[in-house]
Formats: sequence, structure tokens, C-alpha cells
Amino acid sequence: METITVVGGGFAGVEAAWACAQRGAKVHLYEMRPKRQTPVHRTANLAELVCSNSFKSTLLTNASGVLKEEMRRLGSLILPIAQRHAVPAGEALAVDRERFACDVTAAIESHPNITVIREEVTQLPEARPLILATGPLTSDALAQELKQLTDNTALSFYDAVAPTVLGESLDWSRLFRASRRGRGARQEGVGGEATAECATETAISADYLNCPLTKEEYMAFWEALCHAELAPLHDFEQAEPAQKMVFFEMCVPIEELARRGPRTLLYGPMKPIGLIDPRTGKRPYAVVQLRQENREGTLWGMVGFQTRLKWGEQKRIFRMIPGLENAEFVRYGVMHRNTYVNAPLVLTAHAELRKHPGIFLAGQITGVEGYLESAAIGMIAGINALRWLKGLPPAVPPKITVLGALCHYLVEADPKHFAPMNANWGLVPELQGLTVRDKREKARLKAERALEAISAFAQQIEADWK
Repeated sequence: METITVVGGGFAGVEAAWACAQRGAKVHLYEMRPKRQTPVHRTANLAELVCSNSFKSTLLTNASGVLKEEMRRLGSLILPIAQRHAVPAGEALAVDRERFACDVTAAIESHPNITVIREEVTQLPEARPLILATGPLTSDALAQELKQLTDNTALSFYDAVAPTVLGESLDWSRLFRASRRGRGARQEGVGGEATAECATETAISADYLNCPLTKEEYMAFWEALCHAELAPLHDFEQAEPAQKMVFFEMCVPIEELARRGPRTLLYGPMKPIGLIDPRTGKRPYAVVQLRQENREGTLWGMVGFQTRLKWGEQKRIFRMIPGLENAEFVRYGVMHRNTYVNAPLVLTAHAELRKHPGIFLAGQITGVEGYLESAAIGMIAGINALRWLKGLPPAVPPKITVLGALCHYLVEADPKHFAPMNANWGLVPELQGLTVRDKREKARLKAERALEAISAFAQQIEADWK
């Protein structure tokens, strides 16, 4: 049987390879690490998380939660593994990043139909079908080839990563556990004799650690952020002269948000809404939340604190936050350039380049944003690469599904203003013949409709192989 070639071992690449291999195809999966690392990766593992360890909401009233269930029904590799290595995160699915990536790597490397080749691809392989899942840091050589393929429509924006701190270095007496609006589990303080060990001992409590700030503490922190020194961009990340620096709105650096005004952070990552400090019985003026990043509770990520600050500045300024005065940073925040194509001009809804049959794109390079969104497009690319190989017509989930809505967004958006997109209900068509004012009930009905449609789609594509 002919082989399907996949370039890139991130979320999109492993899901594309898995989708093909599980349906009987032979796959060559190329990954350049560890022979060549990127500025943001640390290991040789496939599907390494380089930003947050959260896959967002699991609720079926949330588009992200429905996307997860749609992917499960299509045979996702990463979601069962993510569930096995989940750490407390309220309504969200967050994972122990190292255990998760190790398990994904083991599953891919042990699959009898997948051969992992650890070398950099600098020229487009001639083999077809070909799936390019090279991610946000596509190498310069391959990016140039991709530009030529797409008539120079490759674009870029800037993505940032939040810091991670060591649990034992926190001042637990100044923190309290809670999820906003009481979601996740009960709220309780962590003060008194508590130490880092209570991260595991109180696993049944609310899932986030909260650092409360007074107005005076917040204003001093905000002022420091606004005047902090930024890290220079790598040469490969410099914007071209005619371009301005563009951020994906969900990953705007904390210092960039601060410069938008003194209250911007209070309506963003530092909002205190739904949180009561058990020591005072009152809502703090501002709050910094920490999310558990591994099962042992020894690592905590600063939620919403993506940053481009110099590492020394991060240490100085973030230690102004109550409870983080002596924080030990095991991972500083970084910012990197993210490359993607102008999908409405060059892609089909089934992830194939319009002018180059047999070449499929997958993941963030298509113009979706987020771990799960990238992985989901990888599944679509894998399914359709195999269909191309077998001479079957392409398949795209119905637009009433979250995955189908994402696929259609990539080709129906205005190419003059195309920007990366997460899964959201705004992409999904409204209910027909029903007027539902309650947002939660409307979301529930959309989810019910979507899951019924994705199940039918899954059954149909599986029947096509027989």
C-alpha cells in the first residue's frame, strides 16, 4: 500500500497520522526534534505543549467542550490520553504536560502503521498525499516553499507563553483556593501551616490558587508592567518592514494588555469577579490565578500571563504579586512568531491546497488557534489524505458541528481580514425553526444537534472504507 507522508509531530501531525494509521494506511511521520529544536520546545516528545496546559472547557454548553466530544467520536488519539493525565482545572481539561506528551509519543511510535523519522524536512517531499503540519514555527526553508505554493499568502502573528512557578516556592499563607463563581469544587483558604504538599492533599477543593491584590498593590504592579523592558525578537521573528506586529487576541502579552489602560487587566486575566478571599470575606480588588500543571501539584502556571518581558523583568515584576514574593520560575514566559496561510484564498474546506491536489495543511498553519482546534484540523487532513489515496471524494463535517463550522470558516472568511480563530458558537449556524432566548438552553440544543450530526458523519466515513 502507498504511504501517506506527514511533516510535523505536533498536535495536528499526530492526529493526522493517527487518523490514517488507524484506518489501515502506512504513514511516514517526520519530526525534526531533537536534531533541531525550536526556540519554544524543550523535549523531543511529540505533541509537546509549549503554551498553557489547558485544553479549555469540557462543558457541552461550550463550543470547545462540544469540539472535544466530536473529536472523540471521530477516534481522536490525544483526548483519551489527556483524560488519563488530567489535573484539576475546574470546568477545563488541563493535563500534566510531560506525562501527556510521553504517552502520545509512545502511542505513535508503537503503532505498527506509523514510522517516525527524526529529521528536518527542508524541501517539500514529492510523495502524495502529503500533509504539512509544521505548526507555528515552520522552518524558514519550508516556509519559503509554502509561500511559493500559496502565491505568497503566508501570514504571521505573534503568540506568547505564560510562566510556570514551583509550588514549594509560593507563600501559601497568602493564597486561597477557588474557582470563579464557585465552579470546580468548594472554595477554601490555604493559609496557616499549609505548604506545597497541600496541593495534592486538597485535590478535592477548588482547582485554582488565587493571589489577591489590594488596589494599591494592583496599581503598583500595573505601573511596573507598563514600564518593563521587553525581550528582543529573534531574527526569524522580526516582522517584515511593511507589516506591523499582530497578536492573536486570546494570547496578547500581559504587558500589552496593561498598556491599554489601568483597568484593562481587571476585566481580563486579573478580574476578581466570583472570588471571595476567605481571610477578609470580601472580593479582592484584583486576583492572579495559578493553575496546576502536573499531577503532583508541584508546578503552577500563571493563568493569562503570556508575556514578552525579559526574564529578569519577569522575576522582578511577578514577584510583586502577593504569594509570589519568592517564586522560583521553572519556565519563563516567551513570545514567538506564528506562521499561517490566508486560508480563504488557498485552502478547501477539507484542508487541501486548491492549486496543488494531494497536498493538505493541518493545524495552526491553516489559521485555527488552539491545541484542540489544531488537532481537529489534523484529523480532517488525515481523513481526507486517505480518501484522496483511495480515490474517494473529500469529506467535511456538517457546518452545524463545531468542527465543520471551523472548516467552513477557513474558506468563507474575508481574506482581507483573515485572522486565527478558536472554536466558538458564533461560527455555528443558528437553530432552525426555534426561538430560544436562554443562552445556555440554546447552546445545549446546538450541542445536541452537533453531536447527532458528527455521529452520522463518523458512521458514513467509516462505511466508505468498507
